Amino acid sequence: MTVLIIGGGAGGMMAALTAAEQGHHVLLLERQSRVGRKLMATGNGRCNLTNHHAAPEHYHGQSSDFCAYALRAFDVGTTLQWFASHGLLTTAEDSGRVYPYSNMAGSVLDVLRYALEQPNIELHTGCTVSRIRRRGDGFTVETDSGSFTADKVILASGGAAGSKVGGTMDGYQLGKQLGHHRTALFPSLVQLKTDPTYPRALKGVKAEALIRIMDGGQVLAENRGEMLFTEYGISGPAVFELSRAAAGGEGLCAVMDFLPDWDETATLDWLRQRQAMAGSREAGTLLAGTLHSRLGQMLCKAAGFTNQSAAALTERDLRAIAAQLRHFTLPILGACGFDQAQVTAGGLRTDEFDSQTMESRLVPGFYACGEVLDIDGDCGGYNLQWAWSSSHLAGLLQSN
Repeated sequence: MTVLIIGGGAGGMMAALTAAEQGHHVLLLERQSRVGRKLMATGNGRCNLTNHHAAPEHYHGQSSDFCAYALRAFDVGTTLQWFASHGLLTTAEDSGRVYPYSNMAGSVLDVLRYALEQPNIELHTGCTVSRIRRRGDGFTVETDSGSFTADKVILASGGAAGSKVGGTMDGYQLGKQLGHHRTALFPSLVQLKTDPTYPRALKGVKAEALIRIMDGGQVLAENRGEMLFTEYGISGPAVFELSRAAAGGEGLCAVMDFLPDWDETATLDWLRQRQAMAGSREAGTLLAGTLHSRLGQMLCKAAGFTNQSAAALTERDLRAIAAQLRHFTLPILGACGFDQAQVTAGGLRTDEFDSQTMESRLVPGFYACGEVLDIDGDCGGYNLQWAWSSSHLAGLLQSN
């Protein structure tokens, strides 16, 4: 049987190798000049290939439970065993994130590329698919390099995120040609744009914080970890995980707590001690030694204090600084676009596919996997685990 796979990213390569293991003849079509380009950009070039905590609660979509069967069928342990059998050594962090032992994404891509070098896999790069048609019991796939015929087709084209490294809308359009529908798309795991007044002055400053996305008095989402100020807003791992909640909303704010383990009383007691030690120094030095100097000065400035001495601050003044330290607020102007996003939220409707096979409920013999479907995960290796699990399941080519 001939199996044609559209997309040579993480999911496409896994699907191709799984189908080949079943003894099928595989045609792997990739629109770029080489496979796995987007994979090389993951984890800041380190490739966070999975997470030991991968489970449905870390995934999103209109039917996020759709991912459950695939995550069980090809779980994290099985995934790591599969990669180990192909020569990849890995290491895990306390957070559950798993990286190649080399700390280089190229190591993950190398084992996949070498595994593809087998006689029953044909790799066609620089090959853009323009149309899929059902012909009898099979399919005809038209590309800018000619037409291909296949008994089965697996759509592993990825999503719209990261267009500079291969993100594209092609997969949604190809699915539509076969009668499939998609949900609304928006960038996820992406930087947030805020009122730039303070972030612009803090560009490049990192901080640990508890960050909440607020809609009036309602907390839409919160996360704790490292954040980064940019000239247009906020970024960093803690922000990426919140970006989904901030996408498309109006009137939202990001509220940062830079001392989340303390209560208000402890914060004020500490500020009084700092005031006593600072003496005649400027109020802006109160937070020195605790936060980045520029961030500390900016919080004092946001509270309304710059040049006056620390000794001159009143109890009310200290409470104002404490409020900025614990509730520094930036109006959210929106999320950055797909070019900068790590993953696409939304995709082909999962109710039109069988979660136990990844086969279309509308078109027998047509499968989809990975990011092109309406499943997206949290930051930390969850999206790549979804790619491995769903693509391995698709590559088994089971039928409804």
